[in-house]
Amino acid sequence: MNKQELAEAVAASMWAEDEATRALGMELEKIAPGQATISMRVVPSMTNGHKTCHGGYIFTLADSAFAFACNSHNQRVVAFQCSITYLAPAHEDDVLTATAEEITVLGRSGIYDIHVSNQDGDRIAEFRGNSRTVKGVHIELPH
Repeated sequence: MNKQELAEAVAASMWAEDEATRALGMELEKIAPGQATISMRVVPSMTNGHKTCHGGYIFTLADSAFAFACNSHNQRVVAFQCSITYLAPAHEDDVLTATAEEITVLGRSGIYDIHVSNQDGDRIAEFRGNSRTVKGVHIELPH
């Protein structure tokens, strides 16, 4: 199994167990080693008192892309620190896309940048996630 096939198999395994991501209507658009792209339509229940998308949903979208990217190497990886900068509001019916990219992995620690944009390509938020590898794998591979 090559690295791309492994990333796809890990993503399928994670997707099947990720009820939060699926319940919010997210779609996994792309997976590759150290990369993931996930999209989500902003529905009325995601809007706040300003009639814009609540920042928690934008964070969740970015966090899901982060999770799929950093777990794509078939090691169990969790977030240990994340930050987000909101750049522009998102509105009902916008389709938001979070694109995660691995910046570096050193030992058990990794850094990932996630860009969130809308259907027009407007940048909505920038997210940086720091990951930590823990024990275990997603898929047992033959030796």
